[in-house]
Amino acid sequence: MAIVWVAVLTVLLFVLVPAGLWAIGRRSRGRAAGGAVSGPFEEIWHPAAHRARIQIQVQDQRIAPDLLPGDPPSASG
Repeated sequence: MAIVWVAVLTVLLFVLVPAGLWAIGRRSRGRAAGGAVSGPFEEIWHPAAHRARIQIQVQDQRIAPDLLPGDPPSASG
């Protein structure tokens, strides 16, 4: 009977862990929240998406240059 429980727990482990990772990745699409969790798996199985995510993070971290005297005011204020 103990072997049955070990087998059931093993199957659950191999089903629930990938399902949980998929759910976290699905929920965090477009947000920066899931990058730390799904980033390593995305790098392994989908390197192009990982490189794109890195480029987006780099662009988000860029600082807009200050206005120089004589520049027209921006639309945002």
